[in-house]
Amino acid sequence: MTADSHTPDQLSSAERTLYIGESTPIRISAGHRLLHHDGKCSQPHGHNYAISVSITGRLSDTGWVVDKGDVTDVIDRWDHKFLLEAGDPLIDAFDQSGDGDAVIVLDDPPTAEIMSVYLESSLKAELPDRITDISVRVRETSQLCATGHH
Repeated sequence: MTADSHTPDQLSSAERTLYIGESTPIRISAGHRLLHHDGKCSQPHGHNYAISVSITGRLSDTGWVVDKGDVTDVIDRWDHKFLLEAGDPLIDAFDQSGDGDAVIVLDDPPTAEIMSVYLESSLKAELPDRITDISVRVRETSQLCATGHH
């Protein structure tokens, strides 16, 4: 049996894409409301979000794009939290009730689209520089899903 050989340069320059949660999404439960929405989404409510991630980059010395645990750690920070837009009076209500640590304050409305942008940005900031593309898909309901690229 002959082993294939690759030079270290071939492996370190090889870009690969890692998919996390593609067939079995990462699940988090979170509440939110859309402060400036005219419909029922302006009321506090929650969803069981299904999140999947694709990450492209050069391989590490250990032969992977990223450690899956590093990705799920970032996403899990939003599990069982309440996502609110800066300036929402509910932020003060959570603080006054002693539950201020249960709130994630975003500069934008906490829609699925915005959630995907913020999660992509958080992952980009925390993952190694050899990562070239991150795409986070946030499924809010069976009919609503948002994705993008960073």
